[in-house]
Amino acid sequence: MSSFRYYYSAAIKDFLCQSNNEILGALHANCASADVTIQQSKAWESEIQILKNQLQGFDGRIIFEYTIPRMGKRIDVVVLYWNIVFLLEFKCGETEYQQSAYDQVYDYALDLRNFQKESHDKLIVPIVVSTRAPAVDCEICERERIIEPLYCNANNISTAVETAASRYNERNFDYTAWENSEYLPTPTIVEAAQALYRGHNVHDITRSDAGAENLTVTTSEINHIIEYSKANSRKSICFVTGVPGAGKTLVGLNIAIQRSNAKQGEHAVFLSGNYPLVTVLQEALARDKVEREKQNGLRVSKTDALRSTSAFIQIVHKYRDSFVDNDNIPPERVAIFDEAQRAWTQGMIKKFMATKKGISSFPYSEPEFLISTMDRHNDWAVIVCLVGGGQEINTGEAGLPEWFDALRQSFLHWDIYITPQLNDNEYRLDRSWSGMIDGIRTFERTELHLATSVRSFRTPHLAAFVKAMLDVDVDKAKSLYQCIKDKYPIVLTRDLATAKTWVRDHCRGTTRYGLLASSGALRLKPEGIFVKNDISVANWFLNDKNDVRSSYALEDVVTEFDIQGLELDYSIVAWDADFRFMNGEWAYYNFVGSRWNRVSSNERRLYLKNAYRVLLTRARQGMVIFIPKGDDRDQSRKNEYYEDIYDYLKEIGIKVI
Repeated sequence: MSSFRYYYSAAIKDFLCQSNNEILGALHANCASADVTIQQSKAWESEIQILKNQLQGFDGRIIFEYTIPRMGKRIDVVVLYWNIVFLLEFKCGETEYQQSAYDQVYDYALDLRNFQKESHDKLIVPIVVSTRAPAVDCEICERERIIEPLYCNANNISTAVETAASRYNERNFDYTAWENSEYLPTPTIVEAAQALYRGHNVHDITRSDAGAENLTVTTSEINHIIEYSKANSRKSICFVTGVPGAGKTLVGLNIAIQRSNAKQGEHAVFLSGNYPLVTVLQEALARDKVEREKQNGLRVSKTDALRSTSAFIQIVHKYRDSFVDNDNIPPERVAIFDEAQRAWTQGMIKKFMATKKGISSFPYSEPEFLISTMDRHNDWAVIVCLVGGGQEINTGEAGLPEWFDALRQSFLHWDIYITPQLNDNEYRLDRSWSGMIDGIRTFERTELHLATSVRSFRTPHLAAFVKAMLDVDVDKAKSLYQCIKDKYPIVLTRDLATAKTWVRDHCRGTTRYGLLASSGALRLKPEGIFVKNDISVANWFLNDKNDVRSSYALEDVVTEFDIQGLELDYSIVAWDADFRFMNGEWAYYNFVGSRWNRVSSNERRLYLKNAYRVLLTRARQGMVIFIPKGDDRDQSRKNEYYEDIYDYLKEIGIKVI
């Protein structure tokens, strides 16, 4: 495999002088032979000949198979001409222009604009080349330095390129520097899981600029702890903390894949109690595997693909239950628990075991039992707990203190690796930090904390802004909003149709958007938002624009339970009267029967506040907050329930559309 970002690159004049066989040979030499199908080779032959015909007399540079690391894909051809970046996506033999090809090449353009350093200010022109399709007029429509994709066939590429070039007078840039430019990607968790599963690593697929915490630092520290534990027959547990969207799940997936080495006795498993996350990731990996094998001329059933992905990513409850009432030793030496703060209390798991499993006595909390399964190993074992602060959103979730209580009560021989950030009330939930760590062996490692969100790659300040807004720290929220508003648009509306128009206008290609609301938002029903509807989260997150079950349709809404750990590019957050603003502070309600009732439990108040924290930190590129106007004729939807929320968000400075 070539170490370059491309399989072939040359000045156009040199490309025109080389024989077709020389160019084809270079493409084959720089691509692993197993990846080159007969169909791919024939496509290259066709592309080479077409471009030799079309680029006669051009002066610039041509690049074949230019990689897009975040997406794990390659652009068929890049032409650098008149200081413009042309992206050509070939569909050899096609007689029509498909929407999927339009979206595909648009995605490439957006990806380069967002993540390749030398493309931030360059004019990018994506082109779909359906070689046997009829000619269509070139309509040049620019938006944020990207031309909306042009359509060409095999005979009019040069016309399209010249038409676009004639409209602009771009500043000179170094073509070689562009093709070797630093690429700082920020993948979605689905893209990251797919890339890691294909054999990439965190360094390949994530940004590495100084402005973001390097995920490789945390990965390296965990690997160091694993190696130390293995060499010294130690049992270790490490707590990885981070702001929402910092990449904790990504780190966990990376470790699980790196340490899944049966030859060295290092089976690893990624475990999560987040059913929607596991479902979406398993389905995404299975679909990707089926598609990749299809491209290689092989047939793999979806069932078989799901079987292999389900072994790598598992629901924590299924793992847990397999060790109840037995002394079986887990095959895994490394267990990664995602969203460890959501593990169940002793009361919750006891009730579950009695009701679902017929086990009358279960004396453990979930953290204690999970640690006990790994403690069955005679020598070494490592648990990695990925912990989100302020993200407990459901009754019976134990939070971080339960893990420390279990360690103190039953596992004093374990080494415990912690971060300074754990001594924050969002993690310790009003517990004394000195009391939590008293009597246990702790080792502080700053590298285990991820301080910068990589979900909202447009700004590192989103999580802090949302926290300030929910904490009613008005001055800080105002200041942070001013910092992020130009890079990461957050807007406010009282009209749902306006909100839908806004997200659709901001999204191109397959940029994903969707509708979110809290699980307690029962009085959004008159607005057409039904939070109690059963949906397939895999279809909602993974299906395309043509599917009404997908997020794109803006018909089905997902709640904090469905979306925690996942993300969209743009979101509509629909705000109901369950979390309303009154007399300068938040008021907490739940809807029962036909009326709202005050929530008095501090625990349930925390869950509700955290639900909105989750909803407001899911979008990578921007969001619109929709607050209904209410209706005084309906006692459950009074205007006053919503008006103060709207006024508070306006006071912070959020722009009204």
